[in-house]
Amino acid sequence: MNLVELSVVTEAPLDAGALEAAVAAPDAGATVVFQGVVRDHDPEAEGTVTGLEYSAHPDATGYLRDVVAEANVAVHNALDVEPLPVRVVAAHRIGSLAIGDTALVVAVSAAHRQEAFSVCSDVVEKIKARVPIWKRQFGAEGSHWVGI
Repeated sequence: MNLVELSVVTEAPLDAGALEAAVAAPDAGATVVFQGVVRDHDPEAEGTVTGLEYSAHPDATGYLRDVVAEANVAVHNALDVEPLPVRVVAAHRIGSLAIGDTALVVAVSAAHRQEAFSVCSDVVEKIKARVPIWKRQFGAEGSHWVGI
């Protein structure tokens, strides 16, 4: 299975180690793994956050895979003789999540750390902007939708 096919929106708990292993390669000198974790506060909310519930459009995995496919490219760093691949895989969880649960994992490997960090950050931002996933936040004051 390729990296795009491994990228999913799922109700299952995310395995960051498996995603990191999926991008490992002999030509990769850098691996960056981002984990978005549910926290107990939100600067825009009153009180303590007690949990989140993510829901998604039925085609959300397709949107996620489009972002990942765009990021799996070869990059030519001036230090290298030829372009070398950047490998990316991502997964986003939906359903009810508790404080400390992982909601998003993006793993990136590249020949050099600059590309790995840059691509990882870019993929996280594109997922947040383009993948139709919605977040409902719970706290002592009840619940509300975030970012809608």
